Amino acid sequence: MPRHDNFRFAGDAPSALAAIRVFFSHVAGARTRKGKASSRKRCALKASHKKRYYSEMLKRILLALGALSLISANPAFAQTREAPYWATIKTEELNMRVGPSREYPIEWVYKRKGLPIKVIRLVDGWRLIQDSEGAEGWVSSSLLSPKRGAVVVGEGLAAMRDAPSETGGLKWNAEPGVVGVLGDCQTGWCEFDVAGRVGWVSASRLWGTGEP
Repeated sequence: MPRHDNFRFAGDAPSALAAIRVFFSHVAGARTRKGKASSRKRCALKASHKKRYYSEMLKRILLALGALSLISANPAFAQTREAPYWATIKTEELNMRVGPSREYPIEWVYKRKGLPIKVIRLVDGWRLIQDSEGAEGWVSSSLLSPKRGAVVVGEGLAAMRDAPSETGGLKWNAEPGVVGVLGDCQTGWCEFDVAGRVGWVSASRLWGTGEP
C-alpha cells in the first residue's frame, strides 16, 4: 500500500583507535641493539631510526584519523545515536514492517525521498519509526539519513515568506503534505527548502521541527 506519494509542490572507530595504541606500543619496544658498533656509528643509527620511526608514526596516525573521519561521516554510523531523534528517508521507496526483520510482513510502503520521520527505538540494524500521521513500524537503518526535513501539516495553504515573521513578504504557498529540507529555526519560524524554493514557514505548520 503506497504512503505519502502524492506531494504536489512544484572499518569501525574502536579498531582505528586500537591501531594507534598498537603502533605506539610497537615503537616503544622496537628499538633494540644488534651487534657492536662505535659510539659515533651507534649515534648515527639511532638518529636514522628515530627519523624513520617518527615518519612512520605520523603516517599511521594520519591514516587512523582519516578512518575516524570517514566513519563519522557515514550515515549508518550517524544513525547509532540514542533515540528519539529526527531522520529522513533517503531512498525513493521504503518498506515499513511490523517487526525488526525482513521476515516480518510489510505494512506500509513509503514512496517519498526526504520524508521526515521520528526514530523512537533501536534494535540492531533496525529502527522503529513514527510518521507525521502517527503510523509506526520498523525499517532498515541503512535506508535512513540523519539530514533534517519537514512536512507541511494542518489545514489550508502554508505561507512561505522572505523573513521569519508574519509581516515577511509572501513568496510561495505550500499545500499540506509538501516535503522539504529543514533549515534554521528562530522565533517560531523555520527556513524551508522545497526543490530550491526557499522561504520561512511558521513552525506550527511543519512536522519535524523542535525536539523529537
